[in-house]
Amino acid sequence: MRADPDGESATVRWVICAVVMLALTPPAFAGDLDILRGTESVGAATFPRWSGFYFGGQVGYSDGSANFANATQPLLSYSLRELQLEADDAPSNWPILGNGTSGKAGFGGFVGYNTQWQDLILGLEANYTHSPFTVTATESPISRVVTVGSDLDSVTLEGSASLQITDFASLRARAGWAFSNFLPYGFAGVALARASYSVTSLAFGQQSSATPPAVPVIPCDPINVTTCVDYSYSNSAGKNNTLLYGFSVGGGVDVSLASNIFLRAEYEYVQFAPFASITASISSARIGAGLKF
Repeated sequence: MRADPDGESATVRWVICAVVMLALTPPAFAGDLDILRGTESVGAATFPRWSGFYFGGQVGYSDGSANFANATQPLLSYSLRELQLEADDAPSNWPILGNGTSGKAGFGGFVGYNTQWQDLILGLEANYTHSPFTVTATESPISRVVTVGSDLDSVTLEGSASLQITDFASLRARAGWAFSNFLPYGFAGVALARASYSVTSLAFGQQSSATPPAVPVIPCDPINVTTCVDYSYSNSAGKNNTLLYGFSVGGGVDVSLASNIFLRAEYEYVQFAPFASITASISSARIGAGLKF
């Protein structure tokens, strides 16, 4: 049988057209055909790097407060221990001192280590602040006349107290979540401070007694045959460079400026355990900069 020359020519023309179309196919269209090439590897996900060691410096402002309401109690209790007045009315428990506050700018540094699971950041950090300030108690002297058995006693209580904190530090566990170049975090840990304190007390008054039918009066009146005894007791206590212990909580944000440079802003609250019948706390706001490795 004789082949059809026109059919063969048509087939050749179609093959040539197909080759030309594939050669001139735009890249965007060719990409749509990638599904026909099988599976391809996908690059690993990338996250800002916060892991590793870091250290830095900081400046800020610390506001300290202290409650001295019970600070004179041990001193007055000891001073008045032999008087029936203390046994019956316990004037040592009368609050003659109040709260005090003080603030000061300071500086310090920090060093820590982070571990990273994609966006979750966990770490441990030591933080130090030098911010010397002195908190002084408010004073409210108390004068009263009380009945002690068959006697009358007048009593006046006075006192003073101050607390100076030189520097403090905290060891805290941190947890944060990275958002692009920002790392907001919270922390909690233990705190330590170096401090000095002083407390003074003064108790004075008059004890009036009388033999019936005379009655005791204050102030004493010899005409009424009253027996008067004046008394005055002062006492003091204090300590220099003692250590205070407590806990620390707070939060802040680190901002990455480059692969190993970051800025920081944070707030910290420190509460110390009671010492010498005084309770104290510190609130601090800071900004800083650091290097990470």
